[in-house]
Amino acid sequence: MNVFYNRQGIGDVLLITLESVPSDLRAFERKQDAAKIVNSETGKTAGYNLFNASSYFETDEDGPVKMNEEKLALINQALKKNGFDEEITADFSPKFVVGYIESKEKHPNADKLNICQVNTGKETLQIVCGAPNVDQGQKVVVAKVGAVMPSGMVIKDAELRGVPSSGMICSAKELDLKDAPQEKGILVLEESYEAGESFPLV
Repeated sequence: MNVFYNRQGIGDVLLITLESVPSDLRAFERKQDAAKIVNSETGKTAGYNLFNASSYFETDEDGPVKMNEEKLALINQALKKNGFDEEITADFSPKFVVGYIESKEKHPNADKLNICQVNTGKETLQIVCGAPNVDQGQKVVVAKVGAVMPSGMVIKDAELRGVPSSGMICSAKELDLKDAPQEKGILVLEESYEAGESFPLV
């Protein structure tokens, strides 16, 4: 779930994206101040636009809106008030976490890629990584599926050269950290970090 608000750029509209849909497959259903966006191929709800958003939802954010349970409850309340009974649910667990690389093996179909098994505390994720400095035994920053990178890119499950990959092992540059080195390579953390703990983007 991604929520975006830019009053100066697009007006008093809250854009709620649940899944990306090609423009030619988008169908709309408008009720008062809310418009539901549906994937016409699957029938699934892809998102909502909430017009006159400031009368339902207070935010001083300009761009991506940092969501929590309270804000989601306000959105659901606004949608219901405008005639939509469907309730949006979302996972607000941290999307940038510390991971421990338990193993690394060469990708069978790509010389520069490695397949890593990364312990993120509650689960072990398979992540395909192309960084030259990635190695077993490192503690790293993992952007989990659903994370929104500082560039605006949304992390999704993917398949790289035939191998499934869930998440991304990040560089300092990708995380937009201060004084990030320009050369290629992932950010390797100190031993004091614990696998599964949230990594703040500051």
